[in-house]
Amino acid sequence: MIKMNIKGVCFDCDGVLIDTISSWRIIHEHFGTDSGEMLDRFLRGEVTDAEFMADDIGLWKSVQTRIHRDDLIRCYQGVKLMNGARELIDELQNRGILVAIVSAGVDLLIGSIAQMLKVDDWISNGFQYDEDGYLMDDGIVRVPAHHKDSMVEKFARINGLKPSEIVSVGDNHTDLSMCIPGSHFVGFNGQKQVAIDGFSKAGVPHVQEKDCRLLWPHFFQGEPFPTIGGE
Repeated sequence: MIKMNIKGVCFDCDGVLIDTISSWRIIHEHFGTDSGEMLDRFLRGEVTDAEFMADDIGLWKSVQTRIHRDDLIRCYQGVKLMNGARELIDELQNRGILVAIVSAGVDLLIGSIAQMLKVDDWISNGFQYDEDGYLMDDGIVRVPAHHKDSMVEKFARINGLKPSEIVSVGDNHTDLSMCIPGSHFVGFNGQKQVAIDGFSKAGVPHVQEKDCRLLWPHFFQGEPFPTIGGE
């Protein structure tokens, strides 16, 4: 286990801080659509984030031509935090560690989670709406799923952190892009085989149990999570 002197943690959100694999999939489930082959092509890097988002929006609009922002917000009712997420972030911040969310998910959900957990900073992708609040055909790409490194570098620069003082956490192989040179990475809750294989190939730790508190020993060299250790 590599000793880390961490001062900042960058979390992916879907499948890490919330117990759902994708904030995009939730909308698909609402409309009864499926990104299918387009998702596979996207994960292989064959289509851009913008193309993938536009395709998703097109699928939803094929079911409901006019989709209001409020319709999308309602899709996220009932989404739950990952077990231990609130406790982990509270303890990190108690130690003076900065916490950020870097997500390629949907800002309507990610923003509410960021506010709920009181993280220090967050960024995610989103939608465009007309003046009446109806969904337009193209999304807004702020966080390219395969190139999250630029957002982690910005987080480091703004907060005056060295890469060696940053650890990133994600559930997918694309999240490995968060691991800027000199920084650290811990896989969490990898569900797809491509993620499990990616973490193994990269030689990073992988916490497979769905409890964020189990990340703590990887951040602090075997130290048990405070509330568990105190029992």
